[in-house]
Amino acid sequence: MRKRKQSVKLLDYCQERASDQIVPQPAILRSLGWNGMHLELHQQPTFATDEHQHTMHVLACGLIDSSNKNAPGVRSLGGKRSRERRNSGDIAIIPAGITHSCSWDVPAQFMVLAIEPTLLQQVGQDWVNPDQIELLPQFMSESDAFIQNIFSTLKQEAEIGGIGSYLLVDSLKTAVAVHLLRSYCATRPKLSSYSNGLSQVTLTLVKEYIHSHLHQDLRLQEMAAIAQISPYHFLRLFKQSVGTTPHQYILQCRLNQAKYLLQHSELSIIEVATQTGFCDQSHLTRYFKRMIGITPKQLLQLRCVSGRSQ
Repeated sequence: MRKRKQSVKLLDYCQERASDQIVPQPAILRSLGWNGMHLELHQQPTFATDEHQHTMHVLACGLIDSSNKNAPGVRSLGGKRSRERRNSGDIAIIPAGITHSCSWDVPAQFMVLAIEPTLLQQVGQDWVNPDQIELLPQFMSESDAFIQNIFSTLKQEAEIGGIGSYLLVDSLKTAVAVHLLRSYCATRPKLSSYSNGLSQVTLTLVKEYIHSHLHQDLRLQEMAAIAQISPYHFLRLFKQSVGTTPHQYILQCRLNQAKYLLQHSELSIIEVATQTGFCDQSHLTRYFKRMIGITPKQLLQLRCVSGRSQ
């Protein structure tokens, strides 16, 4: 009698605690609410996974623990097996739909970043037929400083979040998609070169949208839609036109508006923080002190002193 073949597990990181199916311990850090992208930080004992597939493209980044030793092991990608060195910063790429398994010879720390395949298609639509976008698998035996930095920044966002979190995550999402298209796809797109920035009419529309929605979470896709270009091109053209990224520009607008309201209204600091898109009073105070040089409370005290002297 023929033995029945065991079915391959299917992991969807859009579902809560999906990775619990294949690892001994739950992730010690997970992102929340990042549309189309999910980050996890793991601290695992020695283990081996069953064969499984992902519905999303998955990047894995090795980390060095306090003992300063790497955590070698074996990985199988699409039927090919390789022993990996897994130094800090080494990156594995597991495309969606590919059969995958891995084992770790020692306890290990690593991060996982899952990305919707449609993101690569959306970002790459200006350069290559979406049907030709094929992400290539890679074993965790080579480092990638760019992706390592993306992991580090996203880890900080997952830990503390804060003002403009969604916009920053959207920007990093676009950046990692472009990097994957450039460096890890079977068909490498020829990226267009732009040098003139956004048109004055388009820039005015985008700025008006930003100023009228400072109290909300502004999304990169929404601003790119106003300009009628892809998020990647919007990031490049906006910076060429304004001199800063959308995230930096919006932060400065929020601080300017907060400063105006503190000087010319009777709103409390908490109310000002809410009306200008800051998470709370502490977030406003932190950025206000860093970029303006004094705290909101100190500005109000100066306003009172000035009022009494008149």
